[in-house]
Amino acid sequence: MTVAAESAASLVQSIDWLAIAPPTITAVVALIVLVADLFVPEHRKPLLGGVAITGLVAAIITLVPLRAGGRSTFCLTTDATACSYTVDRFALVIQLLVLGGALLTALLSLTGNRKLPMGEFWFLLLSSAAGAALLPAARDLATLVVALEVASLPAFALVGLRRGDRLSAEAALKFFLSSVTATAVMLLGVSFVYATTGTLHLTRIAERLDHVPGQLDTLAKAGVALTLVGFAFKTAAAPFHFWVPDTYVGAPLPVAAYLSVVGKAVGFSGLILVTVVAFPSYADVWGPVIAVLAALTMTVGNVAALRQSATRTWSAVRLLAWSSVAQAGYFLVPIAAAAYADDNRIGSTVAYALMYAVVNLGAFAVAALVARTKPLNRVSDYRGLYARRPLVALAMGFFLLCLAGLPPGIIGLFAKVTVFSAAVDAGLGWLAVVMAVNVVIALSYYLQWTAILFRAPEGRQEPGRQEPAGAGVRAGQGGQAVLEAPAALTVAIVMTAVVGIVLSVAPQLVLRFADISLF
Repeated sequence: MTVAAESAASLVQSIDWLAIAPPTITAVVALIVLVADLFVPEHRKPLLGGVAITGLVAAIITLVPLRAGGRSTFCLTTDATACSYTVDRFALVIQLLVLGGALLTALLSLTGNRKLPMGEFWFLLLSSAAGAALLPAARDLATLVVALEVASLPAFALVGLRRGDRLSAEAALKFFLSSVTATAVMLLGVSFVYATTGTLHLTRIAERLDHVPGQLDTLAKAGVALTLVGFAFKTAAAPFHFWVPDTYVGAPLPVAAYLSVVGKAVGFSGLILVTVVAFPSYADVWGPVIAVLAALTMTVGNVAALRQSATRTWSAVRLLAWSSVAQAGYFLVPIAAAAYADDNRIGSTVAYALMYAVVNLGAFAVAALVARTKPLNRVSDYRGLYARRPLVALAMGFFLLCLAGLPPGIIGLFAKVTVFSAAVDAGLGWLAVVMAVNVVIALSYYLQWTAILFRAPEGRQEPGRQEPAGAGVRAGQGGQAVLEAPAALTVAIVMTAVVGIVLSVAPQLVLRFADISLF
């Protein structure tokens, strides 16, 4: 009993409520929405969206008093440096990205499909966002895994939320089965790491991996490798990317946008924490692995997107899905470089993540607008967009050029340059060459799509072309070809375009904001 009492005393946790406010507020609002959905009449269900957006805004506001960072909570009384939750610059930037991405997803969803059960949708979205906001501040493997699953499990349901839609159900099943498998592998790796070090706290793991007995070295290396597999799946790194295209196409469009930004941020933040903070002693193991994954991921994504663009009816969402896979390869480059550099600065990945989040959500916002009259959302449906909605076409062209890294999308160019520089500075010249080749490959499909926006509409497209069933209803214009953007969708497009333009004019803002070092 005395030993048990001493053990329990050593686990007494101090709580800093302000530090945990962002994920806590998001989770509490999710519960409020769930309960309110039971009592709110059907015609007032749209109010739940307003509650969800208010909660996300409140969570973002609580980041302001935390901007100084340096706060930790849930610490062991016997060791104040061993904490499960730490608010530092890295955690704040990723939390801003996650909550901001969830907010823009909510704006895209306000005009969403009436077939979706909106109460359940808002609850699942907020629950996933709460887990995603928790993850970058997690500083032990248990909290990290729990946060990852809290962010992922609601996402499975979000993908399959369109009841009666076989494509949506199939996408959710593929997403679920592959994710569960990856999680099982990751948990096996975590158990190996714990067996080797006897601790779950990241900083303690880093200390004890420096002095692993020879007989446990193979076990430790296996644990490191298996843990990386789980996060490689979450980041859609090849060859763990196979779930992405079908999942994005089958999911409701706002959910696909959410997965492409917030889901990716969750995977990369977790990967950064386990590699840079917990496993620096085994950089010779994870460094080459991530470098190869980066090269393979960007190549597979770009080649598949290029093949997709060669078809006559290429899907805009599927193309964005393959583009997302390719972009994941660029994300991985600075993480791989951290294994070879003298310091552990991962600002290049964070800067790239911020740029990507803004412009990719903007592209999905335009896709959501086009889908109101063109449910199939093929790239050919964007032909003549400039003639119908010139400002929307200009915004979409700007987003695509940012993703390609071409002017006037200066922020995209600067982000790619910083990633390229990270590889060169770390001595990974071969990876920099692979990245340069892939950037050139990507120009083909990004520029093809951009050119389609400004082509003249087809001859009888407006009055004579018959749209698929339901297109008129989704447009709400009785078959009119003019795109009428709802207020929330307009706000999302304008916000992302303005932020993208500001960052292109002053790219140093995001580079300074993302100038982060872990320990």
